[in-house]
Amino acid sequence: MINENYVKEVANIAGISQHYISAWGEDTSVKDSTIIKLLSAMGYDSESEEALSKSVDKKHKSEVLEPVLVLQQGQPVEIALQLGVSARESDFSWRLHTEQGDVLEGYLQSQIVRDDRANGGPLVFSISTSLPYGYHQLEVLRKRRKSPYKMAIICTPDACFKQEALLNGQKLWGPSIQLYTLRTQHNWGIGDFGDLKQLVSEIASRGGNFVGLNPIHALFPANPEAASPYSPSSRQWLNIMYIDVSSVPEFSLSKQAQQMVGSLPFQQRLQKARESHWVNYSEVSALKMSVLPLLYQEFKQRHLVENSQRAQSYLNFVEQGGESLLIQAAFDALHAQLSEDLSNVWGWPAFPEQYRRFDTRAVRKFIEQHEEEVNLYMYLQWVADCQVNEVQVLAKQKEMAIGLYRDLAVGVSDSGSEAWADEGNLVMEASTGAPPDILGPLGQNWGLPPLNPQSLHASAYDAYIKLLRANMRHCGALRIDHVLGLMRLWWVPKEDSAAEGAYVNYPVKDMLSILALESHRSQCSIIGEDLGTVPDEIVDELSQAGIHSYKVFFFERSSTDGGYISPKHYKSQSMATICTHDMPTLRGFWHCDDLKMGKELGLYPDELQLKRLFDDRLACKQAILDSVAWHGYLPEHVGKDATQVAMDSSLSEALQVHVAAGASALLSVQLEDWLEMDKPVNIPGTVDEYPNWRRKLTVNLDELFTRDSVNRLTEKLTQVRRNAGN
Repeated sequence: MINENYVKEVANIAGISQHYISAWGEDTSVKDSTIIKLLSAMGYDSESEEALSKSVDKKHKSEVLEPVLVLQQGQPVEIALQLGVSARESDFSWRLHTEQGDVLEGYLQSQIVRDDRANGGPLVFSISTSLPYGYHQLEVLRKRRKSPYKMAIICTPDACFKQEALLNGQKLWGPSIQLYTLRTQHNWGIGDFGDLKQLVSEIASRGGNFVGLNPIHALFPANPEAASPYSPSSRQWLNIMYIDVSSVPEFSLSKQAQQMVGSLPFQQRLQKARESHWVNYSEVSALKMSVLPLLYQEFKQRHLVENSQRAQSYLNFVEQGGESLLIQAAFDALHAQLSEDLSNVWGWPAFPEQYRRFDTRAVRKFIEQHEEEVNLYMYLQWVADCQVNEVQVLAKQKEMAIGLYRDLAVGVSDSGSEAWADEGNLVMEASTGAPPDILGPLGQNWGLPPLNPQSLHASAYDAYIKLLRANMRHCGALRIDHVLGLMRLWWVPKEDSAAEGAYVNYPVKDMLSILALESHRSQCSIIGEDLGTVPDEIVDELSQAGIHSYKVFFFERSSTDGGYISPKHYKSQSMATICTHDMPTLRGFWHCDDLKMGKELGLYPDELQLKRLFDDRLACKQAILDSVAWHGYLPEHVGKDATQVAMDSSLSEALQVHVAAGASALLSVQLEDWLEMDKPVNIPGTVDEYPNWRRKLTVNLDELFTRDSVNRLTEKLTQVRRNAGN
């Protein structure tokens, strides 16, 4: 047994919170058994108190120099050294290599600001020079020591980037979409980057300034039914199923590809895939992966052999992608190969044992023997990257203030390429999730291994920096799903229920500062999805960091009378929306389709709870009607009694205009609401009960933008946003 007080002491050292405030406002204690399991997951030896003590001493041994120091420009550059009292200051000097290529040097003795060694504290010296933004390398040299002590110094802006339009107080709007839902007459059964181009053009011509995307992270080409964009194989790379095949330059050059696609059987399959109301991921993958390898062969013959300019572009992409790209390509190629020979190879845990890690001899041999297949997946990542870039270039040509905004999922699947090649950044014996709340009394377990905060700090946040850079490519804004995870994440020990978890703290100030630096470098503004139980201490942190809060109209209610807060009172530094991908559509909400479906699926076995939810929904609808009417946006012919009013185009338009007139800098709308659709794209808490992440829009984009109701609404949105907040 490990002493209870010692467990608490180590939990504090490791950053595991022993208490949290529940969704019901109660101070809730975390079980010692949960803390011990999480300590084991983080690499502590918890077999006994003695073993735990030894591992704490080893993991938290004081180093002379911390691995990283993050500071905002203008803050004093003060370096703490953990030295014994007998160490002579005159033996030390320092050298700083700035990212810009400058070298600064000095002596410790003349720059000491305090010496707390007698009390067990550090010796602190300062570097008086103001450092530019960037990643700098400090070396502290000591006489008679061969190698210097090293520290990364990261100097950052104090807040994230904002486009000039946002700085000038303009109120911008655009749709947030699930890309796979788009329908056109030329896609292959799934919305693709070509469709996205068309949508960007249509929205830009109607005054919109952005198009928001679901996560477009890499999924599992060899297991296409694993379709959740929030459980990706990798957050560093792209979903190649979104490639617009016919727009790849090699398609127009490949007679073999054109003949295959032009054949009657292929065209019949394409038409069937397009007409389906649900995305058939297996068929989409089969269609695309029968043609894309032909395009790679054409690329090889036309460009790689000739070392053309296009070949150079590809080779530069491969070089910049480095080992990370090799990992992704090797994983996809190996997964595809194994899926041909074995059944139900859903991810690397189902691979034969010799292939379950990237860094094995068997995998190296596979890469050598299947170079063509691995290179194919590198090529496909490059094609996908080029097509996303083309969309953003088009958005800028159309003078959109933001263009694309991308979505960063909170984590990666434990069976994908990142977990397969992980070297300690991920905690594989735990999963992120959420504690019990009113809508999820059992809590949530997302099956996503969390990043290890200790590893992040030890590696100078390398994995985090690479993640941000990958997701800020070719976009003007980035939405960070569950942005509270930069401060704390709910960790659940492997095999335990979601309620048996605890919050683990992250170095939020460092992570927000690095986010600000990368935001400026990519000229990418930041939106933080801050829904759920939000600790008071992070609200100001996010605001000061220049991160746009997320205001979902249905959730913005007064704590005193339950009425709806006027959108004109929302913070300017926010994005407002009526619905999200985890919610019913506007029509579905109004007609309680989510509650009815939840009852059918057995999500609400308690009849009394279900009745309360229906009663609360009616009260919500009445409060919404009252608020919209009071603000003058409810048309006269729409009734004011929620029991009698159905959701139609007039009420839908009134609600969207009501929120558009608010103070939020950004307004997100949904194409589903323009089409008065009722089925959701996702029902949280379901896996097999409902076909999540598959439901398409009901009409093609061409038809959508010929509708008078849509063009009238977009004209109103543009006009109202122009005057919003005044």
